[in-house]
Amino acid sequence: MGASTVEITTGNFKETIDKGGIVVLDFWAPWCGPCRAFAPIFEAAAGENPDITFGKVNTDEEQELAGAFEIRSIPTLMIFREKVLLFSQPGSVPRAALDDLVRQVKGLDMADVHKKIAEQGSVPEGGAKA
Repeated sequence: MGASTVEITTGNFKETIDKGGIVVLDFWAPWCGPCRAFAPIFEAAAGENPDITFGKVNTDEEQELAGAFEIRSIPTLMIFREKVLLFSQPGSVPRAALDDLVRQVKGLDMADVHKKIAEQGSVPEGGAKA
């Protein structure tokens, strides 16, 4: 666990999300080969984005969190911004794709996102429609 990532538990999850900003979560387990392969990519992205919280959720130890998010396969990547879950996808992503996701989330007009959520009551499947 590098200095650039935070270990997320049921104890600090809500506080981490509630402080706002962008939070990128990696749901993983020590026995998972693809998770171990993805870890250096995640760590590198965390090191280059000090303005973003990169959190790791060990699904073996945090079964309650894994259950709450219906994690079925790992690694699973989730991205929150201003307490809104914007992205959730199982499977490892290449570094370029992770960088691209972070760029897209940083570039979102969150006032517009919050307005759409208020109008619809929830974000539709597949993300907000224009």
